[in-house]
Amino acid sequence: MAGELSRLTSPAGANRRAKHKGRGLGSGNGKTAGRGHKGQKARKSGNVRPGFEGGSMPLQRRLPKRGFHNPFSKNFAEVRVDHLNRFAEGTTVDEAALREAGLAKGRCDGVKLIGKGELGVRVNVKVSRISAGARGVIEGAGGTVELIADRAKWTRPDSRSVRRAGKSS
Repeated sequence: MAGELSRLTSPAGANRRAKHKGRGLGSGNGKTAGRGHKGQKARKSGNVRPGFEGGSMPLQRRLPKRGFHNPFSKNFAEVRVDHLNRFAEGTTVDEAALREAGLAKGRCDGVKLIGKGELGVRVNVKVSRISAGARGVIEGAGGTVELIADRAKWTRPDSRSVRRAGKSS
């Protein structure tokens, strides 16, 4: 093993010599050193930040801003009740089973069952959310519904409410 490692070399063309710029006309990179003639970009401090338009109002500020994106919103994969007919009688249907069956796809915070269609089998369902119609259809077919609690929201251990609760006791 040690002998093999000692013989390792980089592939041809991987290590190239650095270009010496501004070292005379004969070097091929002399005089303007690849910067062209005059102008802001030819100067030593000529690089400007991305989006800078020479003092004009930049595009990202000219365009109107619309809407609001809630960073705390939850995205649920929606599954119709009639799709549960593909499961066997008495099966426990959870998010893993729905993903395996190809009913819940992509990144999501949980599964929501929507009460559309008829259910011909008795299944036990464990989901994050369920509509009232879906609950009625599942329980009407003899199945059970169990809701999975959302992950508890993180709170600071030294928050004001925690400190106040500690003072009262």
